[in-house]
Amino acid sequence: MADVLYFYNTLAYISFLIDPITSALNLPREASLAIISGMFLNLYAAIAFAAPLDMDIKQWSILAIFLGVCHSLVVEGAILKKIGISYFYSYSFRIIMGFIIAYTAMMLPDSFFGFSSISNESFIKEEYASIYDLLYNSLYNGIILTIKIIILITFLILIMDFIKNTNFIKQNTKHISKQFSIIVGILLGITYGAGILISEANNLKKKDLFLIGTFLMICHAIIEDTLLFVIFGADFMMVVLVRTIWAVVLTYMLYRIVIFKDRAIIGQD
Repeated sequence: MADVLYFYNTLAYISFLIDPITSALNLPREASLAIISGMFLNLYAAIAFAAPLDMDIKQWSILAIFLGVCHSLVVEGAILKKIGISYFYSYSFRIIMGFIIAYTAMMLPDSFFGFSSISNESFIKEEYASIYDLLYNSLYNGIILTIKIIILITFLILIMDFIKNTNFIKQNTKHISKQFSIIVGILLGITYGAGILISEANNLKKKDLFLIGTFLMICHAIIEDTLLFVIFGADFMMVVLVRTIWAVVLTYMLYRIVIFKDRAIIGQD
């Protein structure tokens, strides 16, 4: 589907919507549909549209960082809403921070990328003489891509199910803690990290829920999400490091702001 849209230049009619993002991040204009799909649907839809594009390691890494922070906004926004984080904050925060974090990665030297990538070569864009050649190659490449994704997803599901069914996870889910929810969120994503907070949200302070939610919006499902892009060339280590460092630094800054406000209120009393 993505190849056909690209062949007929269909993306030119919609890519202008997020041209500022793709231009600023030095991504191909055709990556717009992958970004839109990832933001409002999921990463699998984004991968389907990004796969045919001729992006190098750094561009795949930048796309992985942006969509790692800013994907599945509707579904995950609803989950975060249940622990007290508004739709406006979650949507605007993730879109803005996704761009800022990806932009900082774009500013890094190219030599920083490629140490933990499957391929050190850029993808070569193919030119087709006719729509029939395109469909034949798309079918072949689609089958190969499907096999890769099935193998990867099967592996990830087995690992994640194993983690979720360990005694440690089961026992600590009943005795929720801030540290545990962050660890689960980093490994398994917002669905589990924020989800396990919902039943115990009344037992935690609002500021703690806010800080945990903020951290997880930047750094969640860090292994699973990143590996989806690594099979196409993204640098695993750089994607993980950039997202984790930003999550820690920004959450700490917000924590200091919250502490300062609390002290100011106490001082006024």
